[in-house]
Amino acid sequence: MRTKPELLIAAGTPAEARRYVEAGADAVLIGEHRFGLRLPGEITVRELEELVPWLHERQVKVYAAVNNLMSNEQLDELQAYLKELHKLKIDALVFGDPAVLIAVRKAAPGIGLHWNAEMTSTNYATAKYWGTKGATRMVLARELNLEETLEIKRLLPDMEVQVQVHGITNIYHSKRSLLTNYQNHQGENRVLTSDEVLKAGVDQGLFLIEQERQNERYPVYEDINGTHIMSSDDICILDSLHELLEGGIDSLKIEPLLKSVEYNETVLRGYRQAIDAYTADPSGYVFDERLLDAIRELQDPRRELSYGFFFKEQVY
Repeated sequence: MRTKPELLIAAGTPAEARRYVEAGADAVLIGEHRFGLRLPGEITVRELEELVPWLHERQVKVYAAVNNLMSNEQLDELQAYLKELHKLKIDALVFGDPAVLIAVRKAAPGIGLHWNAEMTSTNYATAKYWGTKGATRMVLARELNLEETLEIKRLLPDMEVQVQVHGITNIYHSKRSLLTNYQNHQGENRVLTSDEVLKAGVDQGLFLIEQERQNERYPVYEDINGTHIMSSDDICILDSLHELLEGGIDSLKIEPLLKSVEYNETVLRGYRQAIDAYTADPSGYVFDERLLDAIRELQDPRRELSYGFFFKEQVY
């Protein structure tokens, strides 16, 4: 039997976290919007006081997203937040900004560090550099193909490697409030409340369409960190998951953004069953198409399930 990779998903509420664990998650990513980017919701420190012990009792790891680009004004708040997470025995922090490393040394020494710099995490040398700074995991860019992904894992024997295997991806982020500015320009001359900003675009179902590709819809939403434009399709590696498992990838992430809890539970169950079946008998593994059919039944018909860059030949 092979060692099973971790199955990871972000949760926006304690209730979601519990449901995702019951559906098969091995690890849960949580956080607050002021420090973490593109979270499906917020789980406060007070809520974590009850949630973290519940998760740890079930051998589920808890990671906190502190992957925002920190401003000067946030640094004192960041240290206080990290101290609280350290007391709660959070397993690791997901970060991209070096300011987090500096804060960790003072506020949370010894806590796990997962380096996630979005599109810049594309080679093993950069990952090794962050490893010398204390990072124990590299979160790979979604633009890498299978060959590049497995090569990085092969060349990083002392670091864990995480890959997104399902869901939407971010293709553009601006710290500017583009939706709010647009609405104001259209004549809505009022300032949105903080709750309205967090929901802008998500509840309204806003999307962008390119003139040349009018059949592709790019979801766009705004939160306190600015404006986010997302991919027009969803990554789905389920039927080729065994190729990542053969390569020893350590963590497989499901992205839950802009999806229902029911959809995410179905995805988790499918990946859970595929991981368990492969690791129990790699040589005899046969993919069960019914797992993918269950996801297709809940998939938005306007959003294609694709391999992303997984099988694309890269041209530089």
